[in-house]
Amino acid sequence: MSAAEEMPPIAPPVRDWLRRGAEISAGLPDLASDEWPRHRRAARLLSDELAIEFTDPVPLGVRIDDLQVEGGDGPLRARRFRRSDATGPLPTMLWLHGGGWIGGTIDETLNDRTGADRALRSGVQIVSLEYRLTPEHPFPAPVEDATAALADLRTRSDELGVDVARLGIGGNSAGATVAATAALRERDAGRPLHHQALEVLPAALRPVGASIDRYRRASGLEGADALVELYRAGAPLEDSSPLDAPVHRGLAPALILAAEFDPLRDGAVAYAQALREADVPVELHVLPGHVHGSPGLTARWQGARDWRDVFADGLARAYAGTAPADAPELPA
Repeated sequence: MSAAEEMPPIAPPVRDWLRRGAEISAGLPDLASDEWPRHRRAARLLSDELAIEFTDPVPLGVRIDDLQVEGGDGPLRARRFRRSDATGPLPTMLWLHGGGWIGGTIDETLNDRTGADRALRSGVQIVSLEYRLTPEHPFPAPVEDATAALADLRTRSDELGVDVARLGIGGNSAGATVAATAALRERDAGRPLHHQALEVLPAALRPVGASIDRYRRASGLEGADALVELYRAGAPLEDSSPLDAPVHRGLAPALILAAEFDPLRDGAVAYAQALREADVPVELHVLPGHVHGSPGLTARWQGARDWRDVFADGLARAYAGTAPADAPELPA
């Protein structure tokens, strides 16, 4: 193992989570399958086992219901999280789950638990979209699903309790790439969004910075390059890779959360800088001690609860109309 691949000083709860992930994975041979339905079922089992052990349960005070919204090629499932005591139209964020573009689902225990918690703490209604997955549906299909869903939320705002003036988008990991690209398309179409929330963002579909090689093993992203190619499917970087978009001016204000020991960290920081240079308001947090997937460890680790609070507070302020404030950046 080279010096660039040495494990960073991660906290004991994160080490426990990584160890349990390896133990559970050993009993799921279909994780290595190239038959995508089998792979996705195994990945869902892994995600749910880890979430049951490491993520706080769904809190009281949140209404969760399933919807159908328009996608780029027909109706798609969605799940809505809304405070139980809320009435009338609410600020609303369309949410795109993680999963490396090849997997993930709104039905994962992790997504239910974090979605409900964030809706409760922020007061923002969250609509999580079951967007189409690669390789069956590579770029631009997931982005088209997101933009079609946003259009449907606007059209059905009265029915779904959406404050159209405060409609935004967000995503985790691969879903954050989809969200950022959808935000670019919405700007180009003259449909400005209120906000974008980008969590552990793969900002560039190419290597960026020293973190990309330094922290692959710590975050379990050794095979991520192959996933990028499956998603991109030969599309030009200027279309599919948010950092490589020719123009960033005029985008929605952004909340960007990156993990210290994530290979994607430097790309997310570079995207924040690109937005700032384009006069887009940005709130950037690089949270110490985190790896790519550790924000879900709220039942075991104070660091994950700190991440939860930073995210929910950023959403609450952004959707209340408060201008984002810059946060200190972590030196590379």
